[in-house]
Amino acid sequence: MWLTLAFTSAALLGFYDAAKKKALTGNAVLPVLLLNTLFSSLIFLPAILSAEFGLGWFDGTVLASPPGTAGAHGLVVLKSVIVLTSWIFGYFGMKHLPITIVGPINATRPVMVLVGAMLVFGERLNAWQWTGVALALVSLFLLSRSSRREGVDFAHNVWILCIALAAVTGAVSGLYDKYIMSRLDPVFVQSWYNLYQLGMMAVLTGLLWWPKRHTSSPFHWSWAIPFISVFLSLADFAYLFSLRDSGAMISVVSMIRRGSVVVSFLCGAVLFRERNLRSKAVDLAFILIGMVFLWLGSK
Repeated sequence: MWLTLAFTSAALLGFYDAAKKKALTGNAVLPVLLLNTLFSSLIFLPAILSAEFGLGWFDGTVLASPPGTAGAHGLVVLKSVIVLTSWIFGYFGMKHLPITIVGPINATRPVMVLVGAMLVFGERLNAWQWTGVALALVSLFLLSRSSRREGVDFAHNVWILCIALAAVTGAVSGLYDKYIMSRLDPVFVQSWYNLYQLGMMAVLTGLLWWPKRHTSSPFHWSWAIPFISVFLSLADFAYLFSLRDSGAMISVVSMIRRGSVVVSFLCGAVLFRERNLRSKAVDLAFILIGMVFLWLGSK
């Protein structure tokens, strides 16, 4: 069951990336991210009210969750900080780069999760997994070469750095998720971390964007914005429930979720008419083959 949920999450993440790219095109990043956290919070607000006030609206359903302790809220606040950091870097990078470049870079997160598990938890990679790591590194090298045709220099482009930092913090989030999901209810985690992120983004937007809104990137409404929240909420819901399974392996779940790059790549080709697709497809193939090796080594 956890594998099915992981594949469902991957498909939804691909559509989430496409909606994010559409919403961010020519738009201010921080207000878009603020509205994303607002709509995501509204989706799960009934679950919070039901749990905290004992209303029993969702008893016997997957949305039922217990009220949390102070310690549980502390764990969720830390998750909110990690995820929001990844999102801020990722949103700025997504705005300024083709989705067919962003997707493959994000697809290297399973490699970072494996390396992180090796460094933090003392795990050891086998030959299959090392092969997957090597193929992912080769794909990044090839992607850096093909991206130069679009004027994107990996070594000197600040938006590439943003996407790289988003990928690193996203990998940290994946490792942390496996830790907290063995201790907390998934609905409690998802509903409250959305709410905490809303508060954090309101402060950041008020301090950084609002005073300079007339001189910085303007904000305009896009119907893609609520779809960001819908696709992301459904993707995270499936993801957190997959990790709740005692047999779920974070390295495999992380690898499967990065399969979202296939959906986002196709959206980049069909919806955004991006260029150099043939060479990027070769880079993507190396990543996907590397993911297969990671899966084989994690069985």
